[in-house]
Amino acid sequence: MSENNQRRLLPSTSMLAAFDAASRAGSFTVAARELNLTQGAISKQVSALEEQLGVALFERLHQTVILTETGKTYAKEIQSALEAIRSASLNAMTGPLGGVLNLAVLPTFGTRWLMPRLPSFLKQNPNITLNFATKLSPFDFRLEDLHAAIHYGAPDWPHTDSIYLMGEEVVPVCSPQFLNDNTLENANDLISTPLLHISSRPDAWSDWFKAQGLSAQGSEGMYFEQFLTAAQAAVAGLGTVLLPKFLVQSELDRGELVLVFKQPLKSDYGYYLITPLEKSDYAPMVAFREWLLHEVNSTA
Repeated sequence: MSENNQRRLLPSTSMLAAFDAASRAGSFTVAARELNLTQGAISKQVSALEEQLGVALFERLHQTVILTETGKTYAKEIQSALEAIRSASLNAMTGPLGGVLNLAVLPTFGTRWLMPRLPSFLKQNPNITLNFATKLSPFDFRLEDLHAAIHYGAPDWPHTDSIYLMGEEVVPVCSPQFLNDNTLENANDLISTPLLHISSRPDAWSDWFKAQGLSAQGSEGMYFEQFLTAAQAAVAGLGTVLLPKFLVQSELDRGELVLVFKQPLKSDYGYYLITPLEKSDYAPMVAFREWLLHEVNSTA
């Protein structure tokens, strides 16, 4: 590739920053306020970028601008690239023992287990800045500016290191009033009552009944995406739900939820720390991994 072509494929950061701000705002005027520039300066930078690339990134419609299909794809990639540059700059400024660590977490695990423990990590690593994204299912690390994920399932994530953290036992819980209003002397009695389901665990009730020696599939009932929402539905008396005991221990301690039966269901899956192979040796990642494993072992 000639030197001229190489330069053409590397627009200036001022052009890219103007385009990024305008693509997020859908307005040159709003982008100008964000970057403390004039509307004309933003327009000029974006036009220069389009000329350099030889493509239209925006459609101009009166007072608004709309990304073209090419612009939408380019905007997504440029936003990730600029964020990577910002992270790299911050890492260089904070030195080898500091930097940014972007983590994907499961919402309830993050809220109930991880967040209460994080102050100790931050105290031990004051130069590391943690950022969090909520992810309920596996994703492509190549398309996300994330250094690691805490994942529930099997250790089958391609091109990553998978470190086992802990297993999970789910138990049937409901509100005290629901238990008083329904005769639940054995597992079979549950079949005819409202059962609440977690979308990511659609077979949980069937598996639990099977473990109790029953062939019931579990009645149809309401489905919830997150544990906490399902837990609140159970607190409200809408039915019985299977939940990991360690994630609803506070509701059990406060008496908002009670165990219907003590028979837990132990899953074959577990919680894992997933790290892309190329980021396993990143200093903030190493510090977080060591701290996390210590916390897991301390509470085992």
